Amino acid sequence: QVQLVESGGGLVQAGGSLKLSCAASRNIFRFNNMGWYRRAPGKQRELVARIISDDTTNYADSVKGRFTISRDNAKNTVYLQMNSLKPEDTAVYYCNTVPGYEAYWGQGTQVTVSS
Repeated sequence: QVQLVESGGGLVQAGGSLKLSCAASRNIFRFNNMGWYRRAPGKQRELVARIISDDTTNYADSVKGRFTISRDNAKNTVYLQMNSLKPEDTAVYYCNTVPGYEAYWGQGTQVTVSS
């Protein structure tokens, strides 16, 4: 059973940066499209960044130019560098395959951006 563990969240002021990490218990990244999702209070979970097997990346319009997804297959880890954070980025952030596989959802990591 694969486990995905997200970390790196926290409280940051608007304009600040955070780098999230997602570690897998075994290497699923090499052969899967991976993504970072977020769920803001009262909203549906949304996909904000995706990296596909050839390292092509895609971003939601709301984060384009501010967030960068990357991965290190040797470390079984996917990252999300978040810059110029805004209060509307406040959410619980999760990683998973794209599309998301139900059994892989972890507890996520909370990101809170104060104004």
